[in-house]
This record gives sequence, structure tokens and C-alpha cells, in this order.
Amino acid sequence: MRHGAVRTLGMALLLLAPAACDSLAPRASDRPETARDFPRADRPVAPIISTRWSTEEARDRVNEAEDIMDRAGIRPGMTVADIGAGEGYYTVRLARRVGPEGRVLGQDIIAEVIDQLGRRVTRGNWENVSVKLGTPDDPKLPDASFDRVLMVHMYHEIAEPYAFLWRLYPALKQGGEVIVVDMDRPTAQHGTPLALLRCEFEAVGFKLIGSEAHTAAGGYLARFSLGGTRPAPDEIAPCRLARTNRSATAD
Repeated sequence: MRHGAVRTLGMALLLLAPAACDSLAPRASDRPETARDFPRADRPVAPIISTRWSTEEARDRVNEAEDIMDRAGIRPGMTVADIGAGEGYYTVRLARRVGPEGRVLGQDIIAEVIDQLGRRVTRGNWENVSVKLGTPDDPKLPDASFDRVLMVHMYHEIAEPYAFLWRLYPALKQGGEVIVVDMDRPTAQHGTPLALLRCEFEAVGFKLIGSEAHTAAGGYLARFSLGGTRPAPDEIAPCRLARTNRSATAD
């Protein structure tokens, strides 16, 4: 990852109704069976190449976690999920922020990573933290439980975004928010164009309530809330990126 300002990638989004996009129909045997009722993502999925993108010391020097938590409005007593927690950089700092009256759930889809995170939680005696193994199409979160869900530098690695987000939707409390931090660049380059992120979230019923550049953590921070209606899986209109001839580096 590299620090940088948000860039406009010069891409136009076309929302395609399921009946008009047979090429995106969930029929391939390489997909999890539990995801096949949902549209296929019409974009590359970045491989998981590491559980970290910089050292914790380097991230703390630019005040990354504290700034993200401030912007996300995370306060003592809240319940927060750290999705794609990895080695727990955010998990333990969230635990300190929410305090003994709050709760943090550290989630990842790699069993070995969850084992490592569990050991870190035990060593640090973080009594307000639990860990959870999810899957590529289901975060496995309890319903109506979270004030905030953080997804930091990991959204581009979600192979089944529509199934994943659809199953994430019920986990938010009323008034809760999903906070996404990522780079505004193609998913194949370990980022997510902000327009694509918004399209995929809104396709399953979320609503974008704000976005801003964030140079300390790299790229942008986007905030989503419940939008009111979650469509049935076969009613989700998938998003397709149509590249234009405009510059990919225009301000």
C-alpha cells in the first residue's frame, strides 16, 4: 500500500438488471455453493498476499488507527467488528477505545490468522475481544449487534461482494455504520474505485452517507448505513465497470 490522495479513475458505472446480464449469472462450479444465488462480481479480485501492509510502528507514527477511529465516531461502550482483522492492528486498538463496557469482534477468513489473533488477544488479556472465522461469502456476524463495522484495506480481496454484503447487512444495529478504507484504484491493484464500492454496497441495500480522502491510511474513507430495503439475492442488480477514454489520473 502507498499513501496518496483520492484520484478519479475515469470509469463509468452501469447498473445491469439480472435479467439483462446472463454473463454474470452465478453458475460456475468454482464459486462456493452458498454464493451461487447471488450475482458474480464483474471485476478482478485481489489475492490475499499478506496479513499486513506496513508495520504497526509505521502506522502508529502517522496516527492511522486513532484518526480512523475518530472519523468513524467510535466511542467507549460501542460494539465494533474488525473485518479482515489479520494480526489485529485495529482489533486491539479498537478494544482500548471502546473500553471495558464495549466489545470488539476480530474476524478473518484464514484459520491460521484467527489462531494467531486469538493468541494475541489472550496474551494481552483483552477481555472485551472475541475472534471469529468467516468465509469469503459470509462474515458470520450476529444480527443487530454492531455500532460500527470496519473494513480496512481488505474490501478488494472479497471474492463474493454481493453475498458477503447481503449477509453483513443484518449485523448492523439501527444507526450503525460500515466504515471502508481503501485505495481509489482498480481491484487488481489492491484497491477499490470509490464509484464501484458505492455501487456494490447500494446494490444490496446500503446507503453511502459520506466519503473523504484519507492520506494517513491511504486512499479514502467511506461510510455506509442501512438503506431501508435489502433485496432478495436474485433481485440484486450487479455493477459493471465500463472504461472510458478519460485520464485515470485526473484530479
